[in-house]
Amino acid sequence: MSHQPYSFFQSVERSFDKAANFTKWDKGILEQIKACNSIYSMRFPVKLDDGSIEVIEAYRVQHSQHKSPCKGGIRFSDEVNQDEVMALASLMTYKCAIVNVPFGGGKGGIKINPRNYSVYELEKITRRYTSELVKKNFIGPGIDVPAPDYGTGEREMAWIVDTYTSLKPGEIDAAGCVTGKPITQGGVRGRKEATGLGVFFGIREVCNMTDIMERQGLKPGIEGKTIVVQGLGNVGYHTAKFFREAGAKVVALAEYEGAIFNAEGLNEEEVFQHRKATGSILNFPGATNLEKNTDALELDCDILIPAALENVINKDNAPRVKAKIIGEAANGPCTPEADEEFARRNILCVPDMYLNAGGVTVSYFEWLKNLSHVRYGRMEKRFTENMNSHILGQIEELSGKEVSDKERKFIMHGPEEQDLVHSGLEETMITATREIMEIWKADPSIPDMRTAAYISAINKVATSYAELGIFP
Repeated sequence: MSHQPYSFFQSVERSFDKAANFTKWDKGILEQIKACNSIYSMRFPVKLDDGSIEVIEAYRVQHSQHKSPCKGGIRFSDEVNQDEVMALASLMTYKCAIVNVPFGGGKGGIKINPRNYSVYELEKITRRYTSELVKKNFIGPGIDVPAPDYGTGEREMAWIVDTYTSLKPGEIDAAGCVTGKPITQGGVRGRKEATGLGVFFGIREVCNMTDIMERQGLKPGIEGKTIVVQGLGNVGYHTAKFFREAGAKVVALAEYEGAIFNAEGLNEEEVFQHRKATGSILNFPGATNLEKNTDALELDCDILIPAALENVINKDNAPRVKAKIIGEAANGPCTPEADEEFARRNILCVPDMYLNAGGVTVSYFEWLKNLSHVRYGRMEKRFTENMNSHILGQIEELSGKEVSDKERKFIMHGPEEQDLVHSGLEETMITATREIMEIWKADPSIPDMRTAAYISAINKVATSYAELGIFP
């Protein structure tokens, strides 16, 4: 995240306080929402391949238990410390509340650079971390459910679920103790592209709002819009892909080695392959190289998607941003100073905490799948296909006309797991976008969409606390 984790936590608190002023909640409830409920900081020894022993520093923070279980990733990074993990855990609480995913926020971290360890050493560290969490009741399908984050992926999640299962023999819902698992271990199809697809669904919904588009001086819809994406990792790649497939033009892509521009549009897969072959996105056929990768942020475009690092748009370069809409696919790409500049210049910034919630939404679907012990679509796929086939046959018989092969295939198709996951994600992002926009429209003094999103989160969490009767 940030190299000054405390300032990152402070900017979360700053945004929270800004939004809290627009709510009616008691100061005590607001303090309770801000506070991290439980912080577990641990040190444990691991024997490395060369026989030496290293003491590993690790954390798990449960920010809020207004809903159970807690949910949030585990990151492996040199930068991990308690402050950063606390900040990320609190963001998870607000993120889940905004998109109506019934989890409290959590986050974990192990202070290591995974590149400095062998696979066997990483496995030992991950399994030991898991058993420390089990010992203190800090993990479980109904307690706290981790997921991948920086430096971790399916492999680490498989180690976690295996360790958990071996320590809790016979626990029927054990697979639900962690999400982001390989499909064979109870993972869900559609997880990989989830965040990028969520970003696309969120921005598409904003672009379908005629009044908002009018205010930004744009035509409604995605088609024909010019897009700049910073970051070609999993999130940036899929975001670019879904925008291109919807008829938008991705005119520039940026990575840390530089940026490329083509007014006619770029294909993310071709650029990805070019980078794989040459080690850089620069010198892509037909594209112009930009001096610095940050130049991409200042290009003339309709929609700018920062999908890489935090704090890339700050008080220095925000005045030079020309996009009409910014979609925060990364965590914290715009600083509070940048927010003020955008509000002044009527640039719409669609905030990270809800826009990149595709990952946790699909994690929720994976967790539900683990608790129900059945794959999505298994029960209804054939039924739907048989029914559609019957309806189609009746229509053709009554009208005496044949449906084209392409349409027939589309109408007949019964939902696979991935179709249902994508459809659930689409519903989630559309609903959340509308809820935030309604809050913003109801009070003209709310400065920006981020504040409206925080208000939505605060209201939902506070209502939960109030209804639980925690505050007499």
